[in-house]
Amino acid sequence: MTAIAPATASAAVPSTPRAGAAGHTAAAREFLTFRLGAEEYGIDILHVQEIRSYERPTRLAQSPDFIKGVIDLRGRIVPILDLRVKLQYPEASYTEFTVVIILDIGATVIGAVVDAVADVVSLTPDLIKPTPQFERQGHVDPAFVTGIASLGDRMLIVMDIEALLSSDEIGLVTRAAHR
Repeated sequence: MTAIAPATASAAVPSTPRAGAAGHTAAAREFLTFRLGAEEYGIDILHVQEIRSYERPTRLAQSPDFIKGVIDLRGRIVPILDLRVKLQYPEASYTEFTVVIILDIGATVIGAVVDAVADVVSLTPDLIKPTPQFERQGHVDPAFVTGIASLGDRMLIVMDIEALLSSDEIGLVTRAAHR
């Protein structure tokens, strides 16, 4: 796995699945993979608007610890959430690999700080196995985990980022009524 070093400017991420890619059925979905500590996570690429290098956000008074503040993204004020803090990882130092994934979830745009972005993988539903029925999956509440995918020697925790961001504790996203 090769980490993608963030550019000084933001990088656009493709937002359409690659239908018909060799070896994948039309039911395959693409996931952006990223690291938090030693674990690798994947989120649906359709929620990813862009990837930006980390810049210190403006802190908001009396906000939860996992909300690092806000940034001005081309005239739009975007809250920045540190997933390491939210998921109770030891807080790591910010490095040149630390990035902010700008997520577009319905009418809400949120930035998520992660240790590093790895790559984009295409997964068919049969590659995503259900998670074991434990109360917690390490640092992640199982309500936010869609499943686990084995990719060779890699284990990928497939995360429902919309469920995480719409949880009562965070409340940043209002989930659509049809979900």
